[in-house]
Parts: sequence; structure tokens; C-alpha cells
Amino acid sequence: MRLDELPRSGNIEDRRGTRLGVPMGRTGGLGIGTIVILGLIGWALGINPLYLIGGAEMLSGSGGSQQQPQSTQGETRAAAPADTMGEFVSAVLGSTEAQWKEIFAQAGKVYPPPTLVMFAGATRSACGLAQSAMGPFYCPNDKKVYLDTAFFQDLERRFNGCDGRSCQFSQAYVIAHEIGHHVQNLLGVLPRVQDAQRGMDKVDANQLQVRVELQADCLAGVWAHHAEEKWQFIEAGDVEAAMQTAAAIGDDRLQRQAQGQVVPDAFTHGTSEQRTRWFITGLKSGQVASCDTFQAIQL
Repeated sequence: MRLDELPRSGNIEDRRGTRLGVPMGRTGGLGIGTIVILGLIGWALGINPLYLIGGAEMLSGSGGSQQQPQSTQGETRAAAPADTMGEFVSAVLGSTEAQWKEIFAQAGKVYPPPTLVMFAGATRSACGLAQSAMGPFYCPNDKKVYLDTAFFQDLERRFNGCDGRSCQFSQAYVIAHEIGHHVQNLLGVLPRVQDAQRGMDKVDANQLQVRVELQADCLAGVWAHHAEEKWQFIEAGDVEAAMQTAAAIGDDRLQRQAQGQVVPDAFTHGTSEQRTRWFITGLKSGQVASCDTFQAIQL
């Protein structure tokens, strides 16, 4: 993945130098490796990882030892970070801003870009405490994407097997997926879905959530389509690596790895095949209209 032509974004809060009083190496009685595994599973399955972590701590007999977040120390820097990872995130975010501004403008709309918060360990969000084990997420309450970049290393090491530059487009896909949720929020999709889910049972609410997540995958593909047309930034093997990541975090594969069986009623993000197919749909078409998962008969 070539970054040299991509525009940089300054809509980044770099909180990696702040502390919330949450230990980096351990949370309660659980090692960081256990926390990461639970976090990856929870993020991919749409389960709040705090519930998984809390439950595991109770089983380990250490639930009462988890520290509560203390006041933030240090300064939050609102600018494009100068380190390698910060520059990468700034480039991906900047390219999403440029493309979504154009797409919204063509529809006669204005695209207010989100802020991306880079943090280490833990930080606060308007949706609650953000921890590295939770994985990247979008908070509609403050319109911010939260990202502990250590998640990239864990995700690729456990699920993909790529390293260095070969992982970058996979990482860009993850960021673009969360930006897709911001687009959904601006278009009113997220509020409508949340309202509908309040009157549904768990199974129906999960099925609706799958359509939300697959649409975000498709919107990530729309970004990649237009960014490639403008900057030719995709290199050989990039799309394949991203699709390996998308397949690795499909509900079916993660359930099979975690519990030895697949429970479709518990799906919240879609199968490996669905996630890769909807990303490719957006990548090939470049059209937001092609991402209407809510009207699709076959997901």
C-alpha cells in the first residue's frame, strides 16, 4: 500500500501519552494475552468485551482487583502524529475524508469528518470506557473513532499472518469500516436501526446488526474504489490480505474457533464469505447505492 500521495488528516486526538490508571500489562487477574483474545472475539461478534473480561475475572477469582479509571494525566494532542503509525493513520483517515466529502457533495450533502482517537491501554469515550482489548470502534454519541493501534499487531499476528507493509491495507480496511459507521450515522441509518432494535428480541436485533456491519464493510470498499482511482495506492496482494482479515473475523469462523460450533442466530457481523463479498461489492462498484444491505434478499 502506497501512502505518499494520500492526504493527511489533522482530525486526530493522540492520547497515547495519557494515563487512566489502568495497568498496561494486566487487568485484574488476567494477563494481557487473555484480554486480547477476549477482546478480539467480542469485537468481531459484537459483544461488549468488558462483559467477557469481567466474567473471566470472576471465574479466576480476581474480579474485585480491577482498577477503576482515574483522572487523565498528560495532554491530548490534536494533530497528525509524526511517528510511523500516526502518519499511517493520518493518511488513511485523510483519504477517507477526501473521498467521502466528494461523495456527499455529489449528493448535495456536507460531510463533517469524524475525529479519530489514538490511545494506549485505555481512555474515555462518550460510549463508555475504551480499552485496547475492545478493538477499534465508532461511538455515535461523540462521532469519534477509537483506536489502540496495538490491536493491529494482535489482529494480524493471530488471524492473518502478514507483517510490516503487507498488513497496511488490512489495517486501512479496519479503519475504513469504522468510518463506514460514521457515514451510516450521518445518513440516519444507525439511529433508525437502534430505534428498531429496541422493539426486537435478541435474534432479530442480531440479524439487523449483521446488515449494519456488512453495509459498513461495503462502504469501506466504496472508499477503496475511489481512493484507488485517484491515487493508485493499492499494491499487489493488498486486497487479498484485506480479504483474509475480513474472512478471519467472520462470525462463523470466530464462533467455530471459540466454541467449536456455529450459532447463526448469534451472528452480529456476518460470515466470512459475506464480509469479503460485501467489501468487494463496494470496491468494484464505488457506489453507495450498491451497499443497501437492508433491502438485499441474499446477504
